[in-house]
Amino acid sequence: MNDPLSPDTALALLGANNAGLARASETLKNSADTRRLQQLEKASEDFEAVFLAEMMKPMFETVGVDPFFGGGKGEEIFRSFLVQEYGKILAGTGTVGISQEVKETLINLQEHASGTSLALHNTTLTSEEGS
Repeated sequence: MNDPLSPDTALALLGANNAGLARASETLKNSADTRRLQQLEKASEDFEAVFLAEMMKPMFETVGVDPFFGGGKGEEIFRSFLVQEYGKILAGTGTVGISQEVKETLINLQEHASGTSLALHNTTLTSEEGS
């Protein structure tokens, strides 16, 4: 009872298979775009954190070392870590806005270099989506 498929049935099956492949391909492209956008958001937020830390560094250079906590080189070194963390916290709030501009510039540069556009260009990923 192995009836051969009629040409119409074979074409219908082939068309359905191609549609499934096209949907799978589109899903993979969208997930790759999402992953690229997540990487761009992280890079732009990291840039903003470093920038803000560098801007705050002169503020802390004028503050003397507290002898109550021991002072010395150790406190100077850990002060730089503290300034870096302040930069990360400020960048994470999104109130300064440098990271958004950097992200848009990176997207435009990548689109120009590749000749394609990211499907999710105008979306902003939240921390829940990035996890």
